[in-house]
Amino acid sequence: QVQLVESGGGLVQAGGSLRLSCAASGSIFSINAMGWYRRAPGKLRELVARITTSGSTDYADSVKGRFTISRDSAKNTVYLQMNSLKPEDTALYYCNARRPPGAPDYWGKGTLVTVSS
Repeated sequence: QVQLVESGGGLVQAGGSLRLSCAASGSIFSINAMGWYRRAPGKLRELVARITTSGSTDYADSVKGRFTISRDSAKNTVYLQMNSLKPEDTALYYCNARRPPGAPDYWGKGTLVTVSS
């Protein structure tokens, strides 16, 4: 069992920055990768960024150059540094822990990011 706890969401002006944190606890040996997804009202959940256990990263085209995902293995924590925020970034952001195929992912409860114009 893995528990994911997100923090760092809030209200920020366009052009500002926020840093999200996701702390994992429990049976973390089963995790292959961790990442951030987001879902805006009326839209599908989408992958924002992810990082593998080896440190490779992937980003959605809409956030490339603005967001950076990083990992602190000692703390079992993944971060999402969000710069140059836009109103379009407003969404509920979820932390995700990927497990081997056949095993369901773990999800956090989400942290709300609101970007005002």
